[in-house]
Amino acid sequence: MEKNKIERINFLAKKSRVQGLTDEEKAEQKTLRDEYIASVKKNLTSQLDNTYIVRPDGTKTKVNKKK
Repeated sequence: MEKNKIERINFLAKKSRVQGLTDEEKAEQKTLRDEYIASVKKNLTSQLDNTYIVRPDGTKTKVNKKK
């Protein structure tokens, strides 16, 4: 996610606490937050796809995604 979008999320969160948001700003905030959450999930999934558990006997087991 681009840095300017993260800054906008933080700005809207701060504005929400201080003075409140308009309906358009609330919709924008929800859209940006959903995009951020999707980005975090994608990055975590990618990282876990390349993660292995090394057992004491030296064998490696790939981490499987639970559904």
